[in-house]
Amino acid sequence: MSTEDSHPPQGRQSGQAAVEAALTLPLVIFLVLGTLQLFMMLQGRIIAEYAAFQAVRAGSRNHGDCVPMVHAALAGLLPSVTPYLGGSGGGSPAEKLASAWKERIGPSTDNPDPKYQKGRGKDGKHDGPIFWLVRESPRAADISGAEDSKFDLPRGDGSQAMRLEVRLIYWYRLRIPFADWVISRMMLAHLGLKNYDAANPLNPADAKAGWQKSSARVINLDPLIRDELSSRVSSKQYVFPIQATYGMRMMTPARAVHFEQQNCGSTPEGL
Repeated sequence: MSTEDSHPPQGRQSGQAAVEAALTLPLVIFLVLGTLQLFMMLQGRIIAEYAAFQAVRAGSRNHGDCVPMVHAALAGLLPSVTPYLGGSGGGSPAEKLASAWKERIGPSTDNPDPKYQKGRGKDGKHDGPIFWLVRESPRAADISGAEDSKFDLPRGDGSQAMRLEVRLIYWYRLRIPFADWVISRMMLAHLGLKNYDAANPLNPADAKAGWQKSSARVINLDPLIRDELSSRVSSKQYVFPIQATYGMRMMTPARAVHFEQQNCGSTPEGL
């Protein structure tokens, strides 16, 4: 056997290695970036639970008014929305916080509806609310008169004193490039919202990914949330709906004027 037969040319080996690296590199990159994104989503979940608590606490002390509830929820979520304490801009941390707040709270004082920063959505507009705030209870029908004076007494039907219960849907923005797009497309297929049959971003040799709509249903994912999620991802707003709930006994009597609209801001009434 000749030397050439026992020792393949070096160029052939390096070419094979390059092809193998090209095939596996996207998957390796996604594993690294996807892991980082999942840990950040876990942090977002913890912050959403804290924001729901703050919203309920503010509402229970202010007759169920949406305004302090939305303000409290935004204050709890803001650290995960924007790194307002860092960056190269001038000013104290308090000034940076005030600037970040002003950019997102919006002009309305009667029913604030915080949105993501301008210039990042389609046509330079705000790309959707940061969160939805659903007041599960009390309902308008539960409030007797303009102000429920018996809010802290057990009800005649055996129920406990009036409780304020909310559900917060945090439209958490996926921040890791490449991982945000892949996770969003996989999620839409898993939720049965949209197929993806273009080239597989995790395997360049696969010209058709075949991420088909799944018949599986996710618990507590309301159709309105599914529609909003599909709309945002289609507009290249890569978000994930994180839900958190909290309930607390009312500390002040609920006022009917604050429940003419059940939910806060632009939150759909059907939730």
